[in-house]
Amino acid sequence: MPVQTWDLNELDVQPHHPQVLDSEDEGRAIVINLPAGEQLQEHQVHERAWLLVTDGEIEVDDAGGDTVTGSGGMLFAFAPKERREVTAKSDARLLLLLAPWPGEGHPRRDKSQS
Repeated sequence: MPVQTWDLNELDVQPHHPQVLDSEDEGRAIVINLPAGEQLQEHQVHERAWLLVTDGEIEVDDAGGDTVTGSGGMLFAFAPKERREVTAKSDARLLLLLAPWPGEGHPRRDKSQS
């Protein structure tokens, strides 16, 4: 299979409609367009997660009460099931990587192992 490429800042990704770029057992890549002032409200995923800011600025609050601000080029890493909240300080473009996909405890994984 030839190499796959995406220009993350040129993709037509609408707010509230994340775009899955690739989804394999090894991992899943998702692009998110998060308008200024909007949030990915407190959540967690079953997988290890990496969140890369490709454009704009965000603020990440973790369950421990820590807040970190990041702009284009900032990479955040989260353990499986780690709770966090993401707020866009300006219009932001994000790449979310989840691995493995689906992670242990994910309903989709549980169904495939039944």
